[in-house]
Amino acid sequence: MKLFVASFALLATLGAAQAEPVVYNIDPEHTWVIYEVLHFGTSTNRGRFGVKQGTVQIDRTAKSGKADITADMTAPQTGVPSLDAHLRTNNFFSASEFPTGKFVADKFEFDGDKVASLAGQLTLRGKTHPVTLKAVRFNCYQNPILKREVCGGDFEATVKRSLWGINWGLEFGFPDDVRLLIQVEGIRQ
Repeated sequence: MKLFVASFALLATLGAAQAEPVVYNIDPEHTWVIYEVLHFGTSTNRGRFGVKQGTVQIDRTAKSGKADITADMTAPQTGVPSLDAHLRTNNFFSASEFPTGKFVADKFEFDGDKVASLAGQLTLRGKTHPVTLKAVRFNCYQNPILKREVCGGDFEATVKRSLWGINWGLEFGFPDDVRLLIQVEGIRQ
């Protein structure tokens, strides 16, 4: 009987250990915040910001998670140097005053064992508003080079830039709606 109780206690302990969240550090080489906005209804203007740091915690058993991602607003990349400089000004991101943007999520939804969406708060220019990112794809794999598990995906949302005080161009007909695409990969710790 004592052996049975000891075995049950051991199994319960192992089960509890498996339910703990797994932490992934963001891989900045495979993580970008990308935006898309229409340009006079003719073409799509795109740019991206690198991610300075971040972590994601996933607990597949509890169907929960947390994310904390910080983007570098001082170095936009559009392929047009004059536009990159303009995006750093007070007309857009006020990068000298607010050098980072931050997304913090504490509500994950799952479809089976895959992340389906993340609800959280996006902070830009010192203003914070709720944003839910929908997973377009999510996957985990054993990275053959790092010899570690990597999880990530593509997540997207459409936001109104005016909520963060980014109003430049609205009077010219540039839309308020901006599509955000976050390409992210994290390395298991």
